[in-house]
Amino acid sequence: MTDRIAPLASRPAWKALQQHAETIRPQQLRDLFKTDPARGTRFTAQACGLFLDYSKNRITDETLALLIELAKQSGLRQHAEAMFTGQKINTTENRAVLHVALRAPRSESIMVDGEDVVPEVHKVLDKMSAFSDKIRSGAWLGYTGKPIKNIVNIGIGGSDLGPVMAYEALRHYSHRDLTFRFVSNVDGTDFAEAVRDLDPEETLFLVASKTFTTLETMTNAHSARTWTLAKLKQTESIARHFVALSTNTKLVSEFGIDTANMFGFWDWVGGRYSMDSAIGLSTMIAIGPDNFRAMLAGFHEMDVHFRTTPLENNLPALLGLLTVWYTDFFDAQTVAILPYEQYLKRFPAYLQQLTMESNGKHVTLDGEQVVTQTGPIYWGEPGTNGQHSFYQLIHQGTRLIPCDFIGFYKTLNPLGRHHDILMANVFAQAEALAFGKTADEVRAEGVPEALVPHKVFEGNRPSNTLLAEHLTPHTLGALIALYEHSVFTQGVIWSIDSFDQWGVELGKVLATKILSEIENPAELESPTAPTKGHDTSTTNLINLYRATK
Repeated sequence: MTDRIAPLASRPAWKALQQHAETIRPQQLRDLFKTDPARGTRFTAQACGLFLDYSKNRITDETLALLIELAKQSGLRQHAEAMFTGQKINTTENRAVLHVALRAPRSESIMVDGEDVVPEVHKVLDKMSAFSDKIRSGAWLGYTGKPIKNIVNIGIGGSDLGPVMAYEALRHYSHRDLTFRFVSNVDGTDFAEAVRDLDPEETLFLVASKTFTTLETMTNAHSARTWTLAKLKQTESIARHFVALSTNTKLVSEFGIDTANMFGFWDWVGGRYSMDSAIGLSTMIAIGPDNFRAMLAGFHEMDVHFRTTPLENNLPALLGLLTVWYTDFFDAQTVAILPYEQYLKRFPAYLQQLTMESNGKHVTLDGEQVVTQTGPIYWGEPGTNGQHSFYQLIHQGTRLIPCDFIGFYKTLNPLGRHHDILMANVFAQAEALAFGKTADEVRAEGVPEALVPHKVFEGNRPSNTLLAEHLTPHTLGALIALYEHSVFTQGVIWSIDSFDQWGVELGKVLATKILSEIENPAELESPTAPTKGHDTSTTNLINLYRATK
């Protein structure tokens, strides 16, 4: 794939950054702006309808040059090209990583194991489009002849977080005569509340599981099947009220779903990168095929930008490098995602999986222990709600928390002064974090001396500001791809596999074992009987549950 890359700690740019960080750490953003008034316009970049202001970061031109040199020494360009050309960069699973193929135009060609995958991608998209049109027009009828009014997506992880985020983000463009619900948690409450006010005769379930074996998803799917049959009685009705987003033809058929209504995807699509594949069927039904393809175009435009633009002006590369800068040289443990757009209320939760499942790794591609921190914790809430919740800690707490503010020049719902107030808060929060308020400035306001320390804002707290005209399907696609490639950039620097997720396996295996012990009738006859193979704490908890369930 690429020439062998030197271990991180031995890369010259890394060593230079370690020394450089010591000179930057005591510097204040106030002083950096004072000595370089133009940095507010110089440290900016734009592409794909997005404008990035990264001037309020604790960096200088030298910092930026060293970070870019680190990217070059880490082989970022070569690794990106390997991904875009279908090489198997997910080495622990021996898989290509080709979410970029999901939004490639028909005219492109991307080869995997000697096969061009783009025609198959568009074949599935065309099938999704035809099906979506039937639902949206009312042509698709349920078993009793009624049109479908309710869509319930059943999935978990990427099969839920992507679709529910996209639905909420693009609700302005959605078909308002259709109701959309999303079920993911194996907690029965999630399913019960999702269907409580729905009519089985008018409800369609989308079961999203590549293997059709995911425990949580299939548990909910079977409950949905039981709920449907309780009213419709005939097993033949399942074929009119369920479709599968899966590749397991045998199990889909056994469930009762017509395999003609099975929408497949591929091993080179990771779950957290799958919302623009068949997993996005609920999104397409909600916003329509044309808007879905506009979203894909936004993804693709950012893909091209990341692949071809010099690193100095490359939005995903800049975001990724800044994250490495704070994670490894300032001991920042988290990144706050702060969208000032209510439609993006689920965007931070979506990014949690994208970033933390990708880069929460403790060994390198070579299986060696990493020598630095990887994978910061991503979290956040929409503004201005977060301002009345956790911003206190960001402004005056003891932890350094880099922030990404996301805002829009125009609102989709004009209402008096609302949007001006909203955007004033975006700019004010970023300014307050960067520059704070000194003790002398507090005193000048006439504050009693005893209160001065409490009203001082240290400032020097970094942030990025991302702006776009307004939230469209195209903009959402570009925004998601921006963070996808930022995550990729970070993983390349750290020499980790950003595309496997072995960390989710152990708990699932143990849960399956414990479930069989809980449900074993012989064990239930004696609630105090010890289980085998567990520590005393786990054994005691299992027995307490048995005794009281």
